[in-house]
Amino acid sequence: MSETGSYQNPILRGFNPDPTICRDPRTNDFFIATSTFEYFPGVSIYHSKDLISWKLIGHALTRRSQLDMRTVEPGGGIWAPTLRFVNGIFYMTTAKWDRYRPAQNERVWPRGFYVETDNIWDENSWSDPVYFDLPGFDQDLFWDDDGKVYLSTTYRLVDRDPKSTKKDFAIHLCEVDLRTGTSLTSPTVIRVAPSGLAEGSHIIKRNNYYYLFTAEGGTEEGHTEWVCRSSVGPLGPWELGTRNPLWRNTTSDEVQNTGHADLIEDAVGNWWGVFLGVRPWRQEVNGEVTWEISQYGRESFLVPVSWEDEWPVFNYGSKITLLGKAPDTYHVRDAETWFDDFSKSNLEPGWYHKHTPLKQEYSLTSRRGFLRLHGGPYNLTVPECPTMLLQRQTRANIVWTTELEFYPDRKTYEAGTVVWWNSYTFSSIGIRVTESGQRYIAVKQALDGKGRFEEFQSELPEGKFPVQLHIKALPLDYHLGFSFRTDGEPDHHLKRTKTDITWLSSVSTRTMTLLPPIGNAFAGMMFGVYSFGELERCLVPADFSYVRWDGL
Repeated sequence: MSETGSYQNPILRGFNPDPTICRDPRTNDFFIATSTFEYFPGVSIYHSKDLISWKLIGHALTRRSQLDMRTVEPGGGIWAPTLRFVNGIFYMTTAKWDRYRPAQNERVWPRGFYVETDNIWDENSWSDPVYFDLPGFDQDLFWDDDGKVYLSTTYRLVDRDPKSTKKDFAIHLCEVDLRTGTSLTSPTVIRVAPSGLAEGSHIIKRNNYYYLFTAEGGTEEGHTEWVCRSSVGPLGPWELGTRNPLWRNTTSDEVQNTGHADLIEDAVGNWWGVFLGVRPWRQEVNGEVTWEISQYGRESFLVPVSWEDEWPVFNYGSKITLLGKAPDTYHVRDAETWFDDFSKSNLEPGWYHKHTPLKQEYSLTSRRGFLRLHGGPYNLTVPECPTMLLQRQTRANIVWTTELEFYPDRKTYEAGTVVWWNSYTFSSIGIRVTESGQRYIAVKQALDGKGRFEEFQSELPEGKFPVQLHIKALPLDYHLGFSFRTDGEPDHHLKRTKTDITWLSSVSTRTMTLLPPIGNAFAGMMFGVYSFGELERCLVPADFSYVRWDGL
């Protein structure tokens, strides 16, 4: 083993919560799956050879037959997958929330499911779902040495004290017939947390012990990771770990809200843990330190795991930091720019719809070198699937830019770019037209997190010419602006435009990350492009020649 190196956390930036990891021993390839919530395609799949450098290779849920989300709330949809490799097959287990309204204490516990493939490199090869009988969320499948398969999941205790003020979410386990998903045994409660919140269960076996890892205390400030072990089997009895919680980051640390861990052993016997955390922004005013919420949402972190007295020790027993230390690791250099010139016939991985589209309303072949959107009937506030494609925000101090050719002939048509939190909170800048046929820039800026917006306008000169739309993303605010050239020369996507930008509005990150009145804010900030007609199809194409972001 070489001297201890260092690496940068998080290993997956932008919203990538609930990481679950597996390794293909035939090739020593590592794979991580993360939650996607209300976004489609569902369950992001990443690949790495060394656990440090990761690439998005596809998604497990790419068809309506696998994942159909119509009007799920913010924070609903796909939660907390488990990814496992068993006997040449990859299994991905998860659940979809169709009804999730925690503020109203209104939940419909979903029946989880799994999909499988023998070729994880082909995202179209995943099977249709096999559904379980046992409801809940944060599903985990465990294969025991005797061939039995166990499903663990989280839902509210049936025999809870009616006077309880806790949520009483506990881990339940049963044996299942993997072929059909049918329960073979009645559920057994295997973990009740002191906080009343036990979730994110993963069961592994190492040497002579079974280990149950659970995320406890909720996914906000009280989030922690606990472990129990059993020498008997998945049903217990379970012995509580001697180091619980396995680490504790607080609201004064640079990484917060950490938990929901999964473990993997590499080819040479080293163990590693992946889990979620957030990176708030540190502010110091008059000597007082405060932390502003992270717009990235919950991201994926990595630490080494050792074993003492057959108990796991995460990160050498220390808190989680942005600078990780472990043997044979290195730093991945941050990108200073990113672009998509739409030169391929299919979208690159990393573009998402909000909910599942009923039909394809974009094309990369109708006009070569352009992303063409034909807007559907839903504007961005409607809790359905608008004609919008989104990318995760992975860093701040950047300018996101797209160039748009759009010549609407009805005042109900709009196309543009957006910084997106959810349908209650977003800020967009686009092109519309007046009754008299004059194009103008239309800004819709988030106001209060409850679906109210401020609106601004700026006229464009007469004539047909492309417009560049810009979003400047700083740590604590966003700025929306536009630029254009009327000389007929396009703004080439490989060169930053030298055209002066007119900035029309700004909105604070605090406003952009407010909790929605329904659902929750479990995802992270995204940038996107969109087009729509108001309750009608937009018959005029919106042609985007590129999207890009550049560091400031």
